[in-house]
Parts: sequence; structure tokens; C-alpha cells
Amino acid sequence: MIGVGIETSCDETSIGIVRDGRELLSLRIFSQIDLHKPYGGIVPEIASRAHLEKINPLLEEAMEEARVSFEDLEYVAVTSSPGLTGSLMVGAQLARCIHLVYGTPILPVCHLQSHFAVLHLEGVPTQFPALGLLLSGGNSAIYILHEFGRMELLGDTMDDALGEAFDKVAGLLGLSYPGGPEIEAKAQEYRPSSDETPILPPLLRNLPQDRVSFSFSGLKTAVMVLLEKEKDRSAEQVCWNFQNSAFDLVERNLKRAVALTGIRRIYAAGGVLANSTLQKRLQSWAERNSVELFSPKKKIYCTDNGAMVATLGYYLFRKGYKRDIDFTVSPSRQEIFS
Repeated sequence: MIGVGIETSCDETSIGIVRDGRELLSLRIFSQIDLHKPYGGIVPEIASRAHLEKINPLLEEAMEEARVSFEDLEYVAVTSSPGLTGSLMVGAQLARCIHLVYGTPILPVCHLQSHFAVLHLEGVPTQFPALGLLLSGGNSAIYILHEFGRMELLGDTMDDALGEAFDKVAGLLGLSYPGGPEIEAKAQEYRPSSDETPILPPLLRNLPQDRVSFSFSGLKTAVMVLLEKEKDRSAEQVCWNFQNSAFDLVERNLKRAVALTGIRRIYAAGGVLANSTLQKRLQSWAERNSVELFSPKKKIYCTDNGAMVATLGYYLFRKGYKRDIDFTVSPSRQEIFS
């Protein structure tokens, strides 16, 4: 069964073509980073215009690489939420066009759930329930994954998402956008003493102990105060301290989620998982705590991409899921999507 996935939720335009939810036939991505870099963040109007310009050429390239025709497609999956409304509409219109011309069934899917589905392209077993850790520019949350198309929010961020915090701290340090790769590179240059540990600000130490809860705005403020009071601190040391403090909180919340649910299988996904330091820490934590943890081996699967949309679409299509042409797009998160 061959299906196409269309991803235009934010600042990546992408088309993915997948066979049987396990084999990637083609993946094309246009990253808008250079377009948004001068503004230090994503500009919605620029994003939607770029999607409109790039989506058709990417589709043509993907179809050629996969050596398939539109008649070969059994479904077209498209991100319908959450995301920037104007950007989502570009992908939705392409899906509608394919449906109108070729009669291909349409599957609007949840962007958040797609991030977890892409792991199955790397051979991860499809066993539920599982915990889903999602860390990106707009999301820092832990879910209970009940099945494809249905997940339950266990814990969310009280303020900034982790990727957003990386961008803000990078701005304080005069580093370029996006902040994640810049901060990781600086942190790797720092050589801490054998007994040096990152210091969590009081806000994080005082987070509720009886539930899963993220908070990263306090870390940003702590970095700002540190830079004002101790101007001789190197950017490398500040980045190391910030990064490890943030990852400490991720580990603490995973431990709490496992204790609350008894679930010892975790799928980790999202753009922040492209950070190799985080990947290593999570794997080490999982081994110490006898937890099965799966995260993308390929960095391209951490980013927003059409392959993850096509993969989720495959499993939903097998369940009989599809929608009419008048489906809607939404900027809001939908914790349970069925």
C-alpha cells in the first residue's frame, strides 16, 4: 500500500511517500530557516508564501524519485492540526486537489501524533500503550499513546517549550536562530570540572511533585540574570549549564511519568531530539531505569517531514479512517484525534 504525506504546519515544506507504513520511497523537504533567520523567529506570512511556492515542485520530485504515479496512491495524508493556519491551508488544498482529480481518499492527521509514527520507519515495534515524549519548538509534553490516532495528555509545559527556550537563550547570547544547534555546539566546547553540576533555578525545583509538568521560562530568566551578574562567564559554560539543566528536568518528568503510569516503553520525538547530547542522556537514563526508549536514529526524522505524516496515515487508513473534502484545519492542539 503506497501513500503520500503532506507536511506544511510550520517552517518545513515536505512531501513523503511511504509503502506499508514501513518503507520510505521518497522524502523531500524544503527548510525555511534561512527565510526566517533575519527575524529571529517564524513569520507566518513568509511561511505560508514559501509553502505555496515549494509544495508543487517537491511533490513532483518525490513522485519521480519514488517512481510512482498518482494512480498508485491509495491515500493522501495531510497535516491538519496543529500549526499556522495559513500554512496548513496550503497542504490541505493540495490534498483536496489530488482527491478531486484522482479520487484518492483524504486523511487529515494530527501533527503531534505523526512525530511518534515516524519511528516505525526505523523498525520500532508497534506496541501500545506507550509513553510519548514530544520536545520541539512549540511543544514539551508527555502523552500516553493508546493506539494510532489516540493519545492522552499526561503532562505539558506551563510556559515555554524547550525548543523555544533554546531560541531565547541563544538570542541572549547573541547566537543565531535557530538556537538549538548553536547552543549544543557551544556546550560541547566547554570542559567542566569533574565535580561540576548544573544548578537548577528555584522555579524548577519547586514544580509540583505529584504530576508531570515542564517549565522552561525560569531557565531563560536564570541565564539572563547570570549574564548580567557575571559578565566574565563564557558562552560555552553558560550553554553547557543551560542545556544540562533543561535535560535534567526532562529526565525527572520521564521518571515521574513512568512511576504514575507503570508504562516502561517510551517513544521520544520532535525537533529537539536532533540534539545528540539529549539523545545520549535519554538512552543512558533508560538503561539505568530498565526502560525501553526509542528515538529517531536519523536527524531528518526529528524535523517536521512528510514521511511521518504518510506513516501515520497508513495505520489510520487500515483502521478505516478518512474524511470528506470539506475537512477543516486548526491551529490548536488536539490531544485525542480519532
